[in-house]
Amino acid sequence: MDQLEPTLLVIPLLAVLAPLLARSLSQWVRVPIVVFELVLGIIAGPAVLGWAQPSDFADALSEFGLAMLFFVAGSEIEFSAFRGRTGRRAVFGWLISLTAGVGLAWVLFPGEVAIVVGIALCSTALGTILPILRDAGELRTPFGKAMGAIGAVGEFGPLIAISLFLGGRDPGFETIVLAIFGVVSGLAIWLALRMPRGAMHRVVNGTLHTSGQFAIRVVFLILSALVALSILLDLDMLLGAFAAGIVWRLLMRDADESDRTAVESKVEAVAFGFLVPVFFIYTGVTFDLSALTTNPILLLAVPVVLIVLLLVRGLASMLAAPPGSSRRDRIAVAFLGATALPIIVAVTAIGVDEDILTSAHASVLIGAGMLSVLLFPLIAMTLRGERSARVAAPLEDDLA
Repeated sequence: MDQLEPTLLVIPLLAVLAPLLARSLSQWVRVPIVVFELVLGIIAGPAVLGWAQPSDFADALSEFGLAMLFFVAGSEIEFSAFRGRTGRRAVFGWLISLTAGVGLAWVLFPGEVAIVVGIALCSTALGTILPILRDAGELRTPFGKAMGAIGAVGEFGPLIAISLFLGGRDPGFETIVLAIFGVVSGLAIWLALRMPRGAMHRVVNGTLHTSGQFAIRVVFLILSALVALSILLDLDMLLGAFAAGIVWRLLMRDADESDRTAVESKVEAVAFGFLVPVFFIYTGVTFDLSALTTNPILLLAVPVVLIVLLLVRGLASMLAAPPGSSRRDRIAVAFLGATALPIIVAVTAIGVDEDILTSAHASVLIGAGMLSVLLFPLIAMTLRGERSARVAAPLEDDLA
């Protein structure tokens, strides 16, 4: 309790400070809030000031935050983006990333280490880039829809790979288990499609502004059920969280726009107002900074891995860029596609727990992921912003 109580106070303080810092700098540079959460967690953690310490309770809250992040990512998926050219190219690009990532890692670290590193390198942080795209008004544009497909494949694909190759490390058995999970999840999706939604939507509407909050309770029921199923089957819990988001989106697809918006706002309040910041701040608190600062070679490896991440994941992501995209837009797709962190945290945690990776190696990968979240969206949205300014200028001239 001596370690737990200060941490429970420090994390909320940092969670409040992060958006204030992001807002104060927004007039000069647009930095994702997650970057401040990570950096503040490192500063407050044992690596620097020691105000916050790892604890079982904070770790449990962090796991809930990670699950909620993937739930929101699943609920944000636009299934239309998977049809036709964009969907095929997003999947093909991810397969190229996985092959290239494992292949490059195998040259240096043959065996299971290469699989862990390869899965980390082929991921995309959909839950991180979606709020950025939403804030920039890009979600419904062809660019935003393409990034939604790239990000969905870049999160769902690694989850499948984790379950197949890092669960019991018996791909044959894990395939059967994964098929069982797929059947149950498919049944849940089928029920979501077949369920008479009129009565449910009336209950949702009737409790939106009461203590009943039926919609939010259903969200946590679906999330808990599918996460529990994935844990029961010895799969990664994030697979269940992602599937739960898809089920919830299908349940609410025919609700009134005002009701759906209100429910989404409440879910995002719980996610991004409470649980998700805990995950990112606690990731900073538990980050093994000393492993990097005491070993110059590992510290130099962080930017190298960042470049490899851009080459392995970013270049392959460009395949799914919208037709007719300019060079700037394709480069922006590459940078956003290579933005990765949650999957890197998850896969390296599994690697460390199963003695495949050392904490120092995990710190290198997580450090590269943190830099990708800091730099890549900033570069990508700067490119998009410059493009928008050039498009808007002729329109203003025409109106004049």
